[in-house]
Amino acid sequence: MQSAAQKVSPVGTRVFTTAMSHAAAVPPATPVASGVDDARLAGLRRWNLGLAVLHALQAVAVLVVASDFAISLTAAYPEGPPGTRLPASEAVLDVRIGYAVAFFLALAAADHLLTATALRARYERELATGFNRFRWIEYSFSATVMILLIASYAGVTDVTAVVTIIGANVSMILFGWLQEITNPPGRERTTMLPFWFGCVAGAAPWVAITLNLVGSETVPGFVYGIFVSLAVFFTSFAVNQWLQYREIGPWRSYAFGEQAYLVLSLGAKSALAWQIFAGSLAG
Repeated sequence: MQSAAQKVSPVGTRVFTTAMSHAAAVPPATPVASGVDDARLAGLRRWNLGLAVLHALQAVAVLVVASDFAISLTAAYPEGPPGTRLPASEAVLDVRIGYAVAFFLALAAADHLLTATALRARYERELATGFNRFRWIEYSFSATVMILLIASYAGVTDVTAVVTIIGANVSMILFGWLQEITNPPGRERTTMLPFWFGCVAGAAPWVAITLNLVGSETVPGFVYGIFVSLAVFFTSFAVNQWLQYREIGPWRSYAFGEQAYLVLSLGAKSALAWQIFAGSLAG
């Protein structure tokens, strides 16, 4: 007479064996963003430390040498039915330009310092997944202050326009964030929709600034220099992300694109800071 163990069918034995082998199997490794290895991460840490120092030194220098030049934000509120001519705009807030320039430089310094020290582990862990939240958070503030400065030098100072520019620019940055999290390493296909939506949002402030510059006959020459140079830099950030997700040349490495962001950030912030200094903060 067969025991219970002997009555197990060959099919049942195969099922049991397969289940046990699956349970014992090591789960597949999570895909890592291309180019993100120990050597590259060590290099990025050195870059972040260096850029923290460079941005901080510039922030301090601007505070020390800048004049007290300020630009007023203005407002004009309706005083009648729709279509009524608005009254003359009145100043509602004076913005010290030296403080604003030092602010976006200090933000960048803090971001680079934190990602190289206290937040290094999380920064590197997220880079391995093809994502850098710290970049997008910092840009949401610093790039928005920068575009507001450019707009104010072109005469866009109405508070309602300022609020609109803030919304458009922060939306652009957040679409960049979305582009990264919707295209993780190991993906089967790449979507560029967040990127293109971000381009639309980011273009709006530049259109407003262009209209003011074209319509004015008294804007100083250095303002046109700021407009052109920073338009090139802002566009370069978008080009860098496009090259990353089209995996063209060295941009096949996500880490290379990250380093390019670091270089562009230093270049754009330094260019704006010292062009503004030379034009209106040198006393």
